[in-house]
Amino acid sequence: MRIAGAALNQTPIDWKNNLANISAAIEQAKEAGVELLCLPELCLTGYGCEDLFLSDWLPLEALRQLQKIRPLTEGICVAVGLPVRLAHRTYNTAAVLRDGQVLGFAAKQFLANDGVHYEPRFFVPWPAGETTTVEFEGENWPLGDLTFEHLGVRFGFEICEDAWRPDDVRPACRLRGKVDLIVNPSASHFAMSKTDLRYQLVLKGSRTFACTYLYANLLGNEAGRIIYDGEILVARNGHLLRRNQLLSFKAVDLEWVDVGFAEPVPLADFIVPLPAPDEYKELNQAMSLGLFDYLRKARSRGFVLSLSGGADSCFCAVGVAELVRLGVAELGEAEFKRRLGAFEPAKTEVVQTGAGGAAKQEAQPNPEGPQLTANQQLVRQLLTCAYQGTVNSSDDTFTSAKELADSLGARFLHWTIDDEVSGYVHKIEQGLGRELTWQTDDLALQNIQARVRAPAIWLLANVQNCLLITTSNRSEASVGYCTMDGDTAGSISPIAGVDKDFVKKWLRWAETELGYAALHRVNNLQPTAELRPLADKQTDERDLMPYALLNRIERLAFYDRLAPQAVLAQLVAESPEHDAEQLRAYVRRFYQLWSRNQWKRERYAPSFHLDDYNVDPRSWLRFPILSGGFGQELAGL
Repeated sequence: MRIAGAALNQTPIDWKNNLANISAAIEQAKEAGVELLCLPELCLTGYGCEDLFLSDWLPLEALRQLQKIRPLTEGICVAVGLPVRLAHRTYNTAAVLRDGQVLGFAAKQFLANDGVHYEPRFFVPWPAGETTTVEFEGENWPLGDLTFEHLGVRFGFEICEDAWRPDDVRPACRLRGKVDLIVNPSASHFAMSKTDLRYQLVLKGSRTFACTYLYANLLGNEAGRIIYDGEILVARNGHLLRRNQLLSFKAVDLEWVDVGFAEPVPLADFIVPLPAPDEYKELNQAMSLGLFDYLRKARSRGFVLSLSGGADSCFCAVGVAELVRLGVAELGEAEFKRRLGAFEPAKTEVVQTGAGGAAKQEAQPNPEGPQLTANQQLVRQLLTCAYQGTVNSSDDTFTSAKELADSLGARFLHWTIDDEVSGYVHKIEQGLGRELTWQTDDLALQNIQARVRAPAIWLLANVQNCLLITTSNRSEASVGYCTMDGDTAGSISPIAGVDKDFVKKWLRWAETELGYAALHRVNNLQPTAELRPLADKQTDERDLMPYALLNRIERLAFYDRLAPQAVLAQLVAESPEHDAEQLRAYVRRFYQLWSRNQWKRERYAPSFHLDDYNVDPRSWLRFPILSGGFGQELAGL
């Protein structure tokens, strides 16, 4: 039998888009001669509907929309994910349709409740072995722990989290010997290196339970924070039959394979491993697709970036350029522009004119336009960068910012903000009746510079109907090394889930492997906020601690969930090159800064989940805004 999985790029409660993608997948499957098609988990409504799943109307509307899919299933069997609500309880199900009929609903038995998942808030797990009936407009269908048959092939379901449970409790353990095929519609979020875990899960499952295993995942940035890689896997008895290219820019990615269910296949002696993952490449593809989907689903015209010339803002700028490069390479320029929907027939160019860095719109083509490559011209329409200097800014960062923007094709503006900073400082000095100095008001004088940058860059974004990119990384978020309503201002924070050490390594990789030679300058600069006088030679690591140590403390504290004393003991054991007293000071400083800055993390712009954890309280890590600040625990150090 020819079986297939289709990864779909869906959007919560976007019925038109979701039905169009489902329809396209079924049509493509029919054209390919597919006989059984698996679509992803909750693909009809979207996985990220959040508390809407608790309403009565959303599951009811999903059943109404399901009726529109029925006529499309003539000559094919299709599994479609949707919520079903019975007696004020919502269940996560996969509807099986064939020849215009609904055969039944398989219900999810285990719910994801860790990391970015809070499924028990919305859904009720289905008890193993039980069934009931769904009634809708005079029709009745079975729902529950069901198996099905198509063209002589018996199949059952594991829905995403079902497969991640131990082998002796997951649904597959009860399906062994009863089915030939296990179908798994999933909404499994992207994280670097996670595909290897998923690959092992599917192949080992097919070998352990002596079956064919068909897996299909959601695709793209569905609802804002979580990105799905669209993985499709088909395995039989431990042998890989099909695997697709991940993180596609397509709306529908279909993969099919012929399986001779009547032909015996020996169990694999061992699972052939995947090549070691390239996390730099994985993150690049995921962030590019995440930005692509965020921009088009937010119906915006492009991005605006306060390009400081430092590592974080340069990373974000390259991310937009990679959005263009990867998207055009896969879709072609015409389809890329159509899907993105951000391009106007003619665009005026922002050019630098006048004294003091004032900018104005000139209704004429950019004279450099014809000299740019096709991709650079697209970047120019999508990305506007601005360097907002002060007396504390260096020539190095200005040159870094300008060279990078020019090399990408982005529009580059620059101005100074010293007059605005002086104006605010003077007002407060008058109000308080004293002078503000670096000796008495260090943090306040640093913060006002970052905050003064926000109004102009927001205005630029608003005027152009663009998304303002926030450039803070995860390491800064952990210790609050940022200015609220300053460098944290923005619509989207794409790298807030990535630590600073990784950012620096990724930029070096992008310079050599992706050919962004203009990153050479930033890759030879020490990360610095450039908020104190230049003579101070301010650097991030001098203000905080070495980033590699900061990241290690963060992971031990909140991924491994160790107490401060255990974190210190682990650091001492694995870092003999560091003085124990210095490590103790770093641990104490980390926890103190972490505790007093939760309010900042609560206010960060939406960020992408890219690593195996993050510190966003609205996705992975919750922490009280007000707490004892680990006082007793730190005293015990």
